[in-house]
Amino acid sequence: MINIPNTLTWARIALIPIFVGIFYLPDSWVSPTQKNLFATSVFIIAAITDWFDGYLARALQQTSAFGAFLDPVADKLMVAAALILLVQLARVDAIIAVIIIGREITISALREWMARVGESASVAVAYIGKLKTAAQMTAIPLLLYNAPLLSIDLREVGSILIYIAAALTLWSMGYYIHRAMPRLAKHMDR
Repeated sequence: MINIPNTLTWARIALIPIFVGIFYLPDSWVSPTQKNLFATSVFIIAAITDWFDGYLARALQQTSAFGAFLDPVADKLMVAAALILLVQLARVDAIIAVIIIGREITISALREWMARVGESASVAVAYIGKLKTAAQMTAIPLLLYNAPLLSIDLREVGSILIYIAAALTLWSMGYYIHRAMPRLAKHMDR
């Protein structure tokens, strides 16, 4: 279904190759500092459109099953792209990226399966998941920017936050799996 919220979500997906591609431009075209600033800006724009498309979908009563599917896919693709870039740039440890991306894949698969068996309410977004997202979505732009701002070392703050995000990622994954375990056990016996 084509509507404003879904168009914003598609735009967020379209930003990913631009976001990644900037780091592959020669330094003679765009300095490393400019690459960092541009990538940070694109990531922040994507994060804002994520909030805005959800708000518009509800405000304009344009929610749809397709939009509910596409929105988290766009989020996960952007976060995965950012984490992989940050690993390549040696700003995030690979284990952190594996934890965060692995959790996203695991919980997405769990939610899909639970929806198929009519148990999706048991793995609905919880507060711990929102905390994880907040830490992650704050850490990533700070690590992308990778420079001091007003004498604050944003890379150090981002590094602390990404470790907090990884811990919250594991905690939230445990929470969702624990919530789903009775339903999983019930359906595994069949």
